[in-house]
Amino acid sequence: MYVGTLSFDLLLGDVRSLKEKRSVVRPIVAELQRKYAVSAAETGNQDLHRRAEIGLAMVSADTGHLTDVLDRCERLIAARPEVELLSVRRRLHSDED
Repeated sequence: MYVGTLSFDLLLGDVRSLKEKRSVVRPIVAELQRKYAVSAAETGNQDLHRRAEIGLAMVSADTGHLTDVLDRCERLIAARPEVELLSVRRRLHSDED
């Protein structure tokens, strides 16, 4: 069993309030969950309206499949025009760790 996690640090575009931030972040989280069957949530910077941290996790029996899905998730975030991807942190864990 393998667990993969990604943590995205995002700079949001023209956002002036926490309400506007939610309207940008929630659709991204929902799309990750719907398209790739991963667990995803806003995990940090909740009190800052121009920054967001989104974390996701996935469990798989195969590292190749896990890496492929994590790569797709990263490309999806990087392609979003309303956010700037500042950094990505990726971790892979096995049940032998």
